[in-house]
Amino acid sequence: MIKQLPISVDAAHKSDVRTQFAALCYRMKRGEPEVLLITARGSGRWIIPKGWPMDAMTPGECARQEAWEEAGVIGKVFDRALGLFSYQKTIGGAGLPIVAMVYPVRVDSLANDFPEAGQREREWFSPKKAAKQVEEPELARILKGFDPGVLA
Repeated sequence: MIKQLPISVDAAHKSDVRTQFAALCYRMKRGEPEVLLITARGSGRWIIPKGWPMDAMTPGECARQEAWEEAGVIGKVFDRALGLFSYQKTIGGAGLPIVAMVYPVRVDSLANDFPEAGQREREWFSPKKAAKQVEEPELARILKGFDPGVLA
């Protein structure tokens, strides 16, 4: 297994980096996986937690941190990306193309008090139902095909 190294973003402003790290947060219920979706703050559409690279953190650690900040997730991240998806992020009135790498995060618990509590809704879905809720086709494929058995 290749160990991921922390990244350094000292020389760049985080919005200059057009890669984000996303968390596919999941739990097992009655032997079946469920994935956690949250609402976007602006549009209210269903998304997964994601954000910019953070200095001295691996991509997986960044994904886990975003899951905490945006959804109150406490859990274990797996440092193997499940895939990536692209989308447009509006920054300063302009659309910025973003590629988000998706990392699985096994949810041990959900906190009620977390940085973005009250700003987003969160809801559990089967992977197939979650795939129907999101707008990005590549993310929908990742969700629909999600199998936590491959993480062991």
